[in-house]
Formats: sequence, structure tokens, C-alpha cells
Amino acid sequence: MNDDIDRDRPMDIGDALRDREETLAVAESCTGGLIGAAITAIPGASDYFDAGLTTYAYDAKRRHLGVSREALDEHGAVSEPVAREMARGVRDVTDVTWGVATTGVAGPTGGTEADPVGTVYIGVAYAGPWGSDASFASVSRYVFDGDRAAVRAKTVDRALEDLLEAIDER
Repeated sequence: MNDDIDRDRPMDIGDALRDREETLAVAESCTGGLIGAAITAIPGASDYFDAGLTTYAYDAKRRHLGVSREALDEHGAVSEPVAREMARGVRDVTDVTWGVATTGVAGPTGGTEADPVGTVYIGVAYAGPWGSDASFASVSRYVFDGDRAAVRAKTVDRALEDLLEAIDER
């Protein structure tokens, strides 16, 4: 998949983060490190990319990102609350400006009526300057068509697009 990565969006993200002297970390579940791979495929990514955590299991989400047991118990890993906690968690544990998180059902099994295969939640969290009340976390839900590889690839593209839109709005 690395050869199929659209390098334009990661380059745009890198340019925007470098210009603003901001940093990024990602927490990935259903994408398994593919967002980090897309970002680091660009030379000079070390200027702004701090870390990529693949937190696939419930315990990994709790242990490395501080996702609450309550959010996991009440909503499940594939949910808006968990995506939000993952994005905030990776932002805060790595002490970066931007955190991006993905959690979803890539398939071919695991879907439910409420969250069919292809359902993905993407979280983006921003750390504003202390005392500015500018920090936020947003989550979007998507349902992508295709097999496991297609769902994962579409999730990477959408996560990068969501991040770039959030950066441009700041």
C-alpha cells in the first residue's frame, strides 16, 4: 500500500505544520500504522511528526492513550467517544499540537447493524496555547465501501483530509 499513498496531502500537511511550528502524533486502530506510514513517506517528516501508536486492543487504548474503561464498556472501541479519547490521548501523551485517531470496522467481519463493515470514526484533537480555550477535539463518522484494503486506504485518505481541513481552519 505504501506505493499507493497519495503524497500530495501528506506534503501539504507537512508544509502547514512546519510553517506553524506545530507537531503531530497519530493513534491508529483499524489503519494499523498506515497514517504514520503516509506521513513519514515524505522526506523531512521528522520536523513535525512525533509518534504513531497502533492501539488495536482495548487494553492498548487504555494503557497508551488513557481511553477510559467506561467509554470502551459503554460504547465499544468503534465509537465517537472512543475516537475522541484516542485523539486527545495521543495528543496529550506525546505532548504535540495535533492528534489524529482512527477506529473502525475494516472487515470482512465484525460489523453490526448499527456499525456495518466500513464504519470508521476519525478523531482530530488540537492543543491550543495554555489559557487560550482554543483546544478542541472533533470526531467524524464515515461508512466506506470496499474490501478491507479499500476501507483502510479510504480511512487514511479521509483522516489526512480531516487533519488538513482542521489545520487550515486554525
